[in-house]
Amino acid sequence: MSLADELLADLEENDDVELEDAIESTTDVNPEFTVPFPVVPKEEEIKNVSIRELAKLRHSDRLKRVITEIEKNFGNDRKKMEVTGLMESDPEYQLIVEANNIAVEIDGEIAIIHRFVRDKYQKRFPELESLIITPLEYIHTVKELGNDLDRAKSNEILQSFLTQATIMIVSVTASTTQGKLLSEDELEEVIEACDMASELNNYKLQIYEYVESRMTFIAPNITAIVGASTAAKILGVAGGLSKLSKMPACNVLPLGQQKKTLSGFSQAASLPHTGFIYFSEIVQDATPELRFKAAKLVSTKLTLAARVDACHESTDGRIGKQLRDSIEKKLDKLQEPPPVKFVKPLPKPIEQSRKKRGGKRVRKMKERYAMTEFRKNANRLNFADIEDDAYQEDLGYTRGTIGKSSTGRVRLPQVDEKTKVRISKTLQKNLQKQQ
Repeated sequence: MSLADELLADLEENDDVELEDAIESTTDVNPEFTVPFPVVPKEEEIKNVSIRELAKLRHSDRLKRVITEIEKNFGNDRKKMEVTGLMESDPEYQLIVEANNIAVEIDGEIAIIHRFVRDKYQKRFPELESLIITPLEYIHTVKELGNDLDRAKSNEILQSFLTQATIMIVSVTASTTQGKLLSEDELEEVIEACDMASELNNYKLQIYEYVESRMTFIAPNITAIVGASTAAKILGVAGGLSKLSKMPACNVLPLGQQKKTLSGFSQAASLPHTGFIYFSEIVQDATPELRFKAAKLVSTKLTLAARVDACHESTDGRIGKQLRDSIEKKLDKLQEPPPVKFVKPLPKPIEQSRKKRGGKRVRKMKERYAMTEFRKNANRLNFADIEDDAYQEDLGYTRGTIGKSSTGRVRLPQVDEKTKVRISKTLQKNLQKQQ
């Protein structure tokens, strides 16, 4: 054996040993730390297995026991003051938690039944899967149509859970489908699965109704914010109060949202990221343009209230009422008109020394240095008159109208008191002393 063959043999032996060690290490894991993965049946298994083997929750003893206890306790009203000891040890509290868990499992069972019905009914109406996405609406539609697709036209039962636009598209598509008729056995299996889904949905509604009647007992602060009905739905979808208290507000907001098929219609009227909180009373009371802000605000306060209820504090719902009051105050503040814009006046001018343009003293000074009548006549010209010295050496020089009076006499100088040269009184006294 060559050196290369020996090295390859050693590598193969080491790989086998490492693989065995890895397998042993995975088998020795503590079962408490293992994460259970949901078992999703394959399409071959769905086609060959009955619905009773896939959806086992409907006929389980656990579901029957919970429904029986709910029916017994439905008429008994309890309060927090009647509970002695820890809340978790109270039997009715444990029943409420288990009922919430079963409500979440019912949603999973309905999803399995929806897949079973879809795979079976695809032979008759393959286009229906893309037209109706919601599992319960799809199951109810299949149960109503059956093998006769002409029943989609003017059907009052379909109008109770489908929109007119969806019914119209379903009826038009059903008239052009290439599907084949189901056999009697296949149709019976489909109808049985649809009935099972309807029964499970009724059980879930019964659980929600019971939890709603006990919301002041299990979550008084959440109930004070959004009401008992919405609080029961949120707890049912979240899986209980403890799981809801661990969720962030951004994940609480879309709880309960439903996907809708618009089938080519406008998406302007669609409401994305809207769940139970958006359709609660406190959010719907706000104006339409503020409902998204109100839903975000309610989700944050509801998360705080859920953590208060999970710690069993404020059993009278006092903190929940305070949070609701703060929500209403903020919504009222958002609905207030904007403040009137303040017109800022001009600043007060700074008083500075200005040049004086008038006054008796200034007027006298201006009159003293004003133009005399003699200068005015020198600047004055008569129209179409030839000057005497027009052809002399001083070309263009003229004395205006001076000396052109009609009498020909020498004009005596006229003394104007305003422009007369003046001397000060001090100078006059000095001249008198010298004389």
